[in-house]
Amino acid sequence: MCGIPWHKLPTPLGLLKLVQFRGKLRKDNLHDTSQLPNSDQLPKPVPSADGRHLKVRTADGSYNDLEHPEMGMAGTRLGRNVPLQDAKFDEKNILTPNPRTISRVFLARSEFQPATILNLLAASWIQFQTHDWFSHGGNQRNNKFEIPVEQDDPWLSEHGAMPVNKTLEDTTRTGDTKNPPSFINEVTHWWDASQIYGSNQETIDKLRSHVDGKLIIGEDGLLPVHPENGIDKVGFAGAWWVGLSMLHTLFVKEHNVICDHLKKIYPQWTDDELFDHARLINAALTAKIHTVEWTPAILPHPVTDIALNSNWWGLLGEDFKKRWGRLGESELLSGIVGSPTDHHTAPYYLTQEFVSVYRMHPLIPDEFEFHAVSNGKLLHKKQFPDVAGKNTRGILEEISMKDLFYSFGTSYPGAVRLHNYPRFLRQLTGELLGDDSPAFDLAAVDILRDRERGVPRYNRFRELLGRGKVNSFEEITSNKQWAKELREVYNNDINSVDLMVGLFAEDLPEGFGFSDTAFRVFILMASRRLKSDRFFTKDYTAEIYTQFGLDWIDDNTFLTILRRHHPELAPAFFGVSNGFAPWRKVS
Repeated sequence: MCGIPWHKLPTPLGLLKLVQFRGKLRKDNLHDTSQLPNSDQLPKPVPSADGRHLKVRTADGSYNDLEHPEMGMAGTRLGRNVPLQDAKFDEKNILTPNPRTISRVFLARSEFQPATILNLLAASWIQFQTHDWFSHGGNQRNNKFEIPVEQDDPWLSEHGAMPVNKTLEDTTRTGDTKNPPSFINEVTHWWDASQIYGSNQETIDKLRSHVDGKLIIGEDGLLPVHPENGIDKVGFAGAWWVGLSMLHTLFVKEHNVICDHLKKIYPQWTDDELFDHARLINAALTAKIHTVEWTPAILPHPVTDIALNSNWWGLLGEDFKKRWGRLGESELLSGIVGSPTDHHTAPYYLTQEFVSVYRMHPLIPDEFEFHAVSNGKLLHKKQFPDVAGKNTRGILEEISMKDLFYSFGTSYPGAVRLHNYPRFLRQLTGELLGDDSPAFDLAAVDILRDRERGVPRYNRFRELLGRGKVNSFEEITSNKQWAKELREVYNNDINSVDLMVGLFAEDLPEGFGFSDTAFRVFILMASRRLKSDRFFTKDYTAEIYTQFGLDWIDDNTFLTILRRHHPELAPAFFGVSNGFAPWRKVS
């Protein structure tokens, strides 16, 4: 059975394979960039005078690891899943093949390809989560790549060459900064809901009401707005659109409900104590939803369903753990949550390759239909720019939150495949983003970024992640037309295929929403985000969270949260067990 892919094996053998994969990946694919030469500009953790940092999540992510308090804090480097000698900036081939050509030939959406296993909230959710995990910052302003534009390209007549600002430099490096390149994560690396709360104390203070631990929300049930750009005030507001606003608003409401419950149980607690505990609980709830709901929804396979649920509950299952608790320290039997902390072979940092495999822009449609949950009536049809950036607030005021959620729950996202990149993202404007950046093609920029940041191309990436190289384009994809396009654009050089192109072209395991190669990084990093975090391991206790908090996390799902805040949605949940699967349409 050695030659049979894991996803075609009987379930017990498939599970054994995934456990073996993870063990090997933990050994071979965690590489430490923090040991590259450092200047004196590294962020320096500052402990709280009252010892608060020992028991709660700090604003900047410091003191999660108490022996190395700088680990995972905002302003530290992204790590690597490939050896540092393979993380090379190849300046000679940075524009070969032309990223704009790749966008036009492989990525442009001529017809929307839906992912019918999911609803559109799955697209909103993953952006909501990535904003918690990583950000390279605002890019350099006066240092650009110039992507050549071909004579038949419609971009030529309007813009000429396409300028792309380079990624911000890692100013904490000394000596040679090119090979291997390193980059700073401007948000905390931890799964701490920093997209809701912020990654610095100033942001957190502006979002808090400073009464009973709560966050600010208006009487109209909407978040406060920045007067300058009309975008919601949140911890991280990049690439803003209605799908993000919906989830931010929902989890701010959830935070405040948790505060209400804590206040009743602990009436003597201060505003800070209520806030700190509500944040711990709310962040863990989003991590649980992602682990046992979102990921199984996009990877609907018996093996992955068991494996992902066992990350949280263990192979003995949810019922056993709720009734009897942990059975020893085994993460296999009783789950990672509550097990001993372990960073394995490198200090904990999210990685540049993790960023790359989360390039899932095809999930987003170009067009939206909004329907009423009361009777299914069509309310509006909108293009993406109508529901994004400074236009987001108008949609929130025009369409009720319950109808927005219903419309997303009954709509499909796009499939993460070639020829399905959103049209509007390939002609993105600074006006939509709320800044003065020149118009650009995000699909071309995605290709350029992986090259700039030293991410290996597809075939080498496969090899380094343990999948082995392919020897022909037909081994990547059984789609003959795609294989022909790959051969032509990449000049018959299988080793020059870009990572994102290979991931989108690759034949998928049956039912999967994305590629098996990308899944290898998920196998490693999905468990690492839990296993390295003391608030999900040794400090996942009633002493830290309260028993109420642990029970709240155990007992709630994405659907229960939606039902609590929008009970009118209940008819759409009939027969639905996963909130990211398509909902029932009402009529």
